[in-house]
Parts: sequence; C-alpha cells; structure tokens
Amino acid sequence: MERTDRRTLIAEAATAILASEGIRGLTHNAVDVRLDLPRGSTSYYFRTRQALLEAVVRHISDTSAHRFQLTGLAHTAVGGRTAAANAMAAWLDDLLVGRRHHVTARYALAIELSGFPELHAVLARALFSREHATRLCEALGASDPETASADLVSLIEGLLFDRFAGARSLDGVEAGTPASVGQFARPLAVYLRGMP
Repeated sequence: MERTDRRTLIAEAATAILASEGIRGLTHNAVDVRLDLPRGSTSYYFRTRQALLEAVVRHISDTSAHRFQLTGLAHTAVGGRTAAANAMAAWLDDLLVGRRHHVTARYALAIELSGFPELHAVLARALFSREHATRLCEALGASDPETASADLVSLIEGLLFDRFAGARSLDGVEAGTPASVGQFARPLAVYLRGMP
C-alpha cells in the first residue's frame, strides 16, 4: 500500500471514530485497531494528536471538494434557480446519507478546534465553499454575488444542522428520500427566487 493511500485510510478511519465515539475516543491506538494495523502505525504517519485532527479536517475538506466536482453543481445555473435549488438539496441529502460521519465529525471538531485559527478556517469551509457559491450566484445573475453567496452558505449550514441535530431532526423525514430532498429544496428555492 502506498504511503498516500495509508494516510487517506487513516484519516477516514479517524473521521469514523470521531463520529461514532466522540473526540475522546479518537486515539492513535483506536485507529490502529480499527484498521487492523500494527500498533504504532498511525503515530508513524501522524505523530501527534494535533496532526491526526488536522488530517481529519483536511480529509473532510478534500473529500467535499472532490465530491462537489462530481455532482455537476458548478454547472446548475444552466437550468436556472429551481434546478440549482434541487441540485443543492440533493447534495445536502447525500451528506446525511453517504457522508453523515463527516458531518458528525465536523460538528464534533467545531468546538475542539476553535482555538486553532488555521484549522478552524479549513473546518469552517470543509463542507461548503463560498467560492463555488459565488460562481453559482454570478451565473444566476445576482447583483451582489459576494453577499448572496455568503448568505446562501449560511442558509445551507443552517438547513444541514437543523436536519442533523435541530428541530427538523425530530420530524421523522428519512434522509435519502424524495421528501428529504424536498425539505431542503423548498427554502433554497425561496432564497434563490428572492435573490436580487
């Protein structure tokens, strides 16, 4: 196995441990056990706990960037505001289905890394990119794409948290269903329609 592959596997395992066992459950040894690696393997690649946490943050961010490119969301403006809202809703729903452990780990790390400005900045942008949102808002004809994109990302962050752990998490809407996508799409469509 190549060194980069091992690093990626370790980062993904650490993310899963963080999501299932919390910040205290994430240790070098726990990663070794999960991956059935010889003891000390994780600490060989990531010497300190801080380095392991940084690997998790960068892994979530890199995975998001890669998956975003695969969705075609960057090109949704061709279909207009409704198509963009539906594509973003499907993206959010997919986060709750296929990458829920990344979402969980991100929220678990939000407090833990608040005192580390560089890592906090990466974590804050790990799932959603203002740059991509700005390009989308420009393509949709926003008069002030910078402000519109900042507002859009804030809306998306709020919608995801609400479905993950807020009041909407109690509604019984199952992720991976048309109802789930629709629940995300409605407020996004309203925002995009009202965007100047």
